[in-house]
Amino acid sequence: MTIDWIALSAIGVAITIGAMSPGVSFLLVARTAMSSSRRAALFVAAGMGFGALVFAAIALAGLHTLLTLIPSLYTALKIVGGCYLLWLALKMIRRPSTRFNDPGVSQNLSASKAFITGVFTQISNPHTALVFASIFSAALSKDIQPVMYIILPIMAFVIDVLWYAVVACLLSTEGPRQAYIKYRKFLDRLSGAVMALLGIRLLLK
Repeated sequence: MTIDWIALSAIGVAITIGAMSPGVSFLLVARTAMSSSRRAALFVAAGMGFGALVFAAIALAGLHTLLTLIPSLYTALKIVGGCYLLWLALKMIRRPSTRFNDPGVSQNLSASKAFITGVFTQISNPHTALVFASIFSAALSKDIQPVMYIILPIMAFVIDVLWYAVVACLLSTEGPRQAYIKYRKFLDRLSGAVMALLGIRLLLK
């Protein structure tokens, strides 16, 4: 069994660049790291990675073709994803301010809730699945090696988890946390506004 290492490397670089691009995922991990805990942010990162794994798997399964043949399905997925992002934005903007009156207090977020939030946030944009499909189509031959159906989703998972784990660890240190506590109300509203804009953009594009 041979592996096309050139194609695999090209896909890895493309996925890494995509993961490092600022967007909803980065915003959520960064905010969780500063407002809650490193542990919660790491579980969000794990959720992001699982979402990437799901998208990579369904892209390999031919989602691009399905969404092309049924445009209404793509539209429905965009509406659901956009509404989810708007809901997250509303939660950020309307979050009570009493929790952070004491600089020693942080917002509690369970591991399961953090993970699920990461998964749903990652899969809220069906366009990501099309990006994966485009990357795979550009780098792979028509006869995809069976082993790639295992390697590529796992690689997408590992790349996303590692990148967002780095973000979580860097932004959960004392400096960023104290800055968040000091400017919490402003940063929450700014994060909510950015999230809302991304949700509206997804609904309109």
